[in-house]
Amino acid sequence: MKKKVLSLLMASAMVLGLVACGSSEPAASNAPASNAPAASSQATDNGGAAAEDVALTFTWWGNQTRNERTQAALDLYSQQNAGVTFDTQPAEWNDYWTKLSTLAAGNSLPECLQMDYSYLEQYVSAELLVDLTPYVESGVLDVSKVDPGILESGSVDGKLYAICAGVNAPSLFYNKTLLDELGITLKDNMTLDEFKEVARQVYEKSGVKTDLPYAAGDNYLPFLLRAQGTNKLFNDTSLNVANAESLLPGFEIYETGTKEGWIIGADVHAELTSNSVEQSPLVYFSSEATQSWCGFFWSNQLSAMVAVAPEGMEIGITTWPSDDPKQSNFLKPSQFFSVSRDAGKNEEAAVKVINYMLNSVEANEILLGERGVPASSDVAAAISPLLDETAQVVTGYINDVVTPNCSPISPAIPDGANEVYNYYNELVDKILYGQITSEDAAKELFEKGNIIMNR
Repeated sequence: MKKKVLSLLMASAMVLGLVACGSSEPAASNAPASNAPAASSQATDNGGAAAEDVALTFTWWGNQTRNERTQAALDLYSQQNAGVTFDTQPAEWNDYWTKLSTLAAGNSLPECLQMDYSYLEQYVSAELLVDLTPYVESGVLDVSKVDPGILESGSVDGKLYAICAGVNAPSLFYNKTLLDELGITLKDNMTLDEFKEVARQVYEKSGVKTDLPYAAGDNYLPFLLRAQGTNKLFNDTSLNVANAESLLPGFEIYETGTKEGWIIGADVHAELTSNSVEQSPLVYFSSEATQSWCGFFWSNQLSAMVAVAPEGMEIGITTWPSDDPKQSNFLKPSQFFSVSRDAGKNEEAAVKVINYMLNSVEANEILLGERGVPASSDVAAAISPLLDETAQVVTGYINDVVTPNCSPISPAIPDGANEVYNYYNELVDKILYGQITSEDAAKELFEKGNIIMNR
């Protein structure tokens, strides 16, 4: 089973796209902190001595803002813990999972790694992550200030494998400056019909198009199907839907936008880095034909989007549209921190770093909630006065817009699910090129999806 799961991880990582819980951007610095004092592997937060130095590899995906803040927080850890240094390895989303799959096959995973909810169960099944439960029991890892529901999201079969790095939610970013000029006001919790009407109005008045999620089936398809009460899209050996018609919402909006002309085409996306904040048509465009008034992202990505927006463009935030917004909306661990099974003798040292990222107020005064609202209630309260205007907007969005109007998160996906999502992405491409109808796409996904899950 372990070999089977690992091979599936490697295959899916080669082609999977996602509206990630962090955008892609070239790595910041891959060098360990040069000013870290030399000392010991078991040094504590007050610089206690121990037997030998420890060099840890810490890897994550993200945007440039995340890269810089994470590097600074780890530099501080090295200053506070003599002898602990880091080889930091940020990456783009797609490259990240491809690299991890290769390293896993070679038994050389980084000690500390960022993990995503959509991959958690698969990495646990492949025995690639350390069970953190014993470290919670011993007190090395303090989770006392984390909401039990958020903590549980990092568990599989009653064992804790991942610590929530922040809480976020699906978020529609939009060009508020443009919409104000056009006299269009967005409401929170729009239905799909209301969203499509806005898309038509923007296109008719300005020529600016709409960017729907692209190469992002693993987020968008289940979000839409949750409106039907389908909180779990997959069983272990089949799709958890009664028929092909149930899958239509995942395709119809693309077909409508293509026929009416207001959707950003696959040809535009072919020239961009998929699901990158920096290359989103919301902020990265050369004409009305390549510009979008909106982008489907995650709440914790707003700071990065604001940072790259053209001068004079105000970015707004609201919910993704759905036929039943309250049923579709959910709160999600933006990412997790995990320790790999290849940590070896450095396993406890790696856990201590995860504990630092979770509980250190000093560290989070640097990170400033870029990965989402901190999971520790004490940390969230401590850094709240330090948050900039954008971060305050995100916190208000999470607390006031999503939390009162959401449902529990769907279960982590099983083996095979990402292959189904990849096929969905291929079918969306065909719709955008006018090669297939939404009805036929739904039938093909239903048939092939069940075959994939039954392997």
